[in-house]
Amino acid sequence: MPGAPGKERAEKVYGPPEKPVPAHVGIIMDGNGRWAQSRGLPRTQGHLEGLKAAKRIVKAASDLGILYLTLYVFSTENWKRAGEEVGFIMSLIKKYLRGELNFYRENRIRIRHAGDPAGLSPDIVADLRTAAEDTKNFGGMQVILALNYGGRDEIVRALRRFAKDAGSGICPGGSVTEEAIRARLDNPDVPDPDLVVRTAGEFRISNFLLWEGAYAEYVISPKLWPDFTEEDLVLAVNDYRNRDRRFGGIVSAERGFNAGKETRPAEKARADG
Repeated sequence: MPGAPGKERAEKVYGPPEKPVPAHVGIIMDGNGRWAQSRGLPRTQGHLEGLKAAKRIVKAASDLGILYLTLYVFSTENWKRAGEEVGFIMSLIKKYLRGELNFYRENRIRIRHAGDPAGLSPDIVADLRTAAEDTKNFGGMQVILALNYGGRDEIVRALRRFAKDAGSGICPGGSVTEEAIRARLDNPDVPDPDLVVRTAGEFRISNFLLWEGAYAEYVISPKLWPDFTEEDLVLAVNDYRNRDRRFGGIVSAERGFNAGKETRPAEKARADG
């Protein structure tokens, strides 16, 4: 049965199902440049090693039963870096999108994009669309590549879509609600992240999933991203599983969450799955 080894591994590592793995994990992949500099290597070598780390963590997350994995690949602020470094990162992204399709096919992983495609080169946009189209019917984990992505930018673009829809009569009365904005985010059907992992020991959100991550649990790893391993992912997920998530409510020893607690989208995704 496809995916059975991953399920067995998850049950062995995590134990009883009453504390499931997070449905959606976001990762701020930080520390590529520092990894290289600490070894006397050019920053570009750090990005190359970071790409290798991303592949092994994607496989590990899929094996552990995580349903959605959002990787912070390139932010709207990363354009401020040196042109040579940005160019190298973009070449790596193209290589990744074109070279790893067989890996995604073999593991039945679906590729999606978050971010503004208008700021990307036409060839990368074409590669993103090809990967998304080629994997759209796969039933395994969904990997969302946050590329030319910024949380503030995503919200602004959602509001612009809302204003356009209100002007065209799609939104009668133009009522601004949380649901109306969520419906116009980059991937409105993807549940909010349960867990966000940030590497390199940095305690910053860095404009990542500002809307969706309102109730996410954070785990900060001291490891630089190229050194982040499957075991580190297990540690982060176990940390998450040992926390009480209240969403503004209180926890009762007998009844669990208070009766008024809303069901978050990621919880619903796990239940539906």
